[in-house]
Amino acid sequence: MFDLENYEVFEIVYLSAFILGALFGMIAQKNQFCFSGSIKDYILTNSTKRAASVVMAIIVAIVSTYFVANINEIDLTQSNYFKDDINYFTIIIGGALFGIGMMIADGCSSRHLVKFAQGDPYSLVTLIFIGIFAYATTRGFLSEYISLFTKNETLLSVSAYLSNEQLNIFVVLIPLAIFLWILTKSFKRILSLRDGVVVGLLVAIGWYITGVVGADSMEKEIAVASMSFVYPTAQTLEFFTYYQVTELSFGVSIILGVLSGAFIMSKFNKKYSFGCTANLQHSKIKYNMIGGALMGVGGVLAIGCTVGQGLSGVSSLAVASVVAILSIMISAFITAKYLGKRDQLPMCFIFEWNDKKEEEAKRNFQI
Repeated sequence: MFDLENYEVFEIVYLSAFILGALFGMIAQKNQFCFSGSIKDYILTNSTKRAASVVMAIIVAIVSTYFVANINEIDLTQSNYFKDDINYFTIIIGGALFGIGMMIADGCSSRHLVKFAQGDPYSLVTLIFIGIFAYATTRGFLSEYISLFTKNETLLSVSAYLSNEQLNIFVVLIPLAIFLWILTKSFKRILSLRDGVVVGLLVAIGWYITGVVGADSMEKEIAVASMSFVYPTAQTLEFFTYYQVTELSFGVSIILGVLSGAFIMSKFNKKYSFGCTANLQHSKIKYNMIGGALMGVGGVLAIGCTVGQGLSGVSSLAVASVVAILSIMISAFITAKYLGKRDQLPMCFIFEWNDKKEEEAKRNFQI
């Protein structure tokens, strides 16, 4: 019988993180939940369905995290999103690099974990390059040069004018709620965004695992955090490469969980494949490499990816997280528009509202 009393606290945290990642992987694979995909959908087909799911996930993540943190007295300001000496120039440039990279590579870090798990070999290339360049940015050959920019006294002093504090929850929620209504224009559509609701709740659960369960760990220090995928991808690569000297962590456990969950769900939900991108007139492997490298560097500079900053970071209401996700999404949209004009923006499947499909079916029947 499974008895948690036989496990150390940190082991329970890692097991919980694996389950959390598996649930995210299942939902992301079942509904193809994707930040970059939501931008592609709008540009190529004017569909707002996946974009609405993303916004719903952000809203639910903010609300659920707010209650979880207050009820359990979790100090979110102890997380990495509120670290001292925030350099907003680094955040903006890192976000821009990540946004460009995720559109070039056709997916962000979390998206490529799902795509690889469901059978796309090109995504493995992207993940490897994300890991290599994330590690190179933090502790490798790029770190020395990047630190000249990230630790620049002038940039830090200018950044200090905008304090990286917790925003009022309504300052963030009200614009998001308005944006959600613009995307849906229907309460029925809002109620159909179950994948966004679940993903948002998973973010709050992540905070609970590290902030409440992990707080009792005496053997290993568990940092207050939730889901993120760029640097954990580098840690996972390191874990498999140097297993004897590298320990399992919360982030690595989530990565392994996402891969497992997406793989299992792909065996039941087999309709998604990615052969259609082979017809595009460009070297896909080259774009996966370049996009992965940009995301590896950009994700570290921006202190997170679309999930790490867009969901976990924004749910903490950190000013820097809002700046980061805006930088990511704006740069991604501009890049997608450019690629779309050059017919280099792959679209394998159409994600449309169910009520729109029903209306189309009725018209076809009448004809």
